[in-house]
Amino acid sequence: MGADALHQLVLTQLDDDQAQEIVSIPLEGKSSIADHMVIASGRSTRQVASMAQKLAEKIKQAGFGNARVEGLPAADWVLIDAGDVVIHLFRPEVRSFYNLERMWSFEGSEASMMGRN
Repeated sequence: MGADALHQLVLTQLDDDQAQEIVSIPLEGKSSIADHMVIASGRSTRQVASMAQKLAEKIKQAGFGNARVEGLPAADWVLIDAGDVVIHLFRPEVRSFYNLERMWSFEGSEASMMGRN
């Protein structure tokens, strides 16, 4: 099981949990921190916290090990480090403030949008 299988599991779970504006940014060959960065929004802190907890559990159940989760108590911005895939879950206002998509966009690279807007 590799980075692509983990990436697909993350995207599928976020879609199942009705995450909004799911963006996947390929980092392979551009950064050593991970192969993929996934950014998504939840409608409330409760949804963000729920998505983060479910995703960490699914990653563990699928045999990818324990994902490290930061920011869960406030759930404005939750970071999940699953090794080859880093996931950022935001409330919409916090996401627009930090604008990680723009920061991590590399010239000539396409971030793929999927899911619900």
